[in-house]
Amino acid sequence: MAVTKTEAAKLTQDMMLRGVIETVVKESSVLGVLPFMQVVGSALTYNREETMPEASFFQPGDQWDEDAPTWTTHTQELKIIGGDADVDNFLQQTYADPNDLEAVVLESRAKAVAHKWSDSFFNGDTSQDPRSFNGLRELVPSAQTIQIDTNGGELSLDRMDELIDLVRPGRPDALLMHKRTRRKLSSLRRASGNLLETDVDAFGRRALFYDGIPLLVDDFIPIDEELGSGEDLSSIYAVKLGSDGVIGIENQGIQVERIGSLEATDATRWRIKWYAAMAVLSDLGAARLEGIEAA
Repeated sequence: MAVTKTEAAKLTQDMMLRGVIETVVKESSVLGVLPFMQVVGSALTYNREETMPEASFFQPGDQWDEDAPTWTTHTQELKIIGGDADVDNFLQQTYADPNDLEAVVLESRAKAVAHKWSDSFFNGDTSQDPRSFNGLRELVPSAQTIQIDTNGGELSLDRMDELIDLVRPGRPDALLMHKRTRRKLSSLRRASGNLLETDVDAFGRRALFYDGIPLLVDDFIPIDEELGSGEDLSSIYAVKLGSDGVIGIENQGIQVERIGSLEATDATRWRIKWYAAMAVLSDLGAARLEGIEAA
């Protein structure tokens, strides 16, 4: 069963771990909504359907021929994400509330973990860093990628609708973009006489929707991409979340481990670690619109 990090935080009874998970979720627009599948072992192996079997019309007495779909097998390894956090023993002992100090130190490290994972979710490239995992920029196939123009150009509502139509069956669960692109999209909707719909998310924060699809704004989507001779461009990703699209994978979730006292320093070390990655389970479950100018 796939569970989001938001729901995982509600289920854990460890208050320190719950605080770390909640911090990670709040620091990442994606982690608040992305379902995670528990993986047994160090990797997930899955099949993507490449071609469907054909159906035909028959007359009575006709011979029926068997036709089978074709599949390709993919493997996504779990990656190790995390870091250590040291709490000074003197400050811990003299601080008015020792738990507050630990919470501050662990929260800072949890933010770093969330930022690293979010960056990899969009920009991960194992050819550049084999310790990371491939992100959407590498995993969305070329057949699911459209360009504003050869050298980039201004965003348009027609291109937005074209992007949405690439994801099937049904509609995307989310549209992922940089805040710069969100501003342009808001301007386009105002000019057309319609505003982006608003609602609140799981944390009570104001959320925007385009044609009923949630907009997830993330600063880790780059605004310095190149296309042809165009520079300082960005992309929008349309994704389905879950088994028919984009999903997170992990083994035992985010873990907080007390390492203990350090020998060379009067401090106690904690470790936040996460064996995780992401995968695109269906080629049709994600699409990309690239080449979006700042204007």
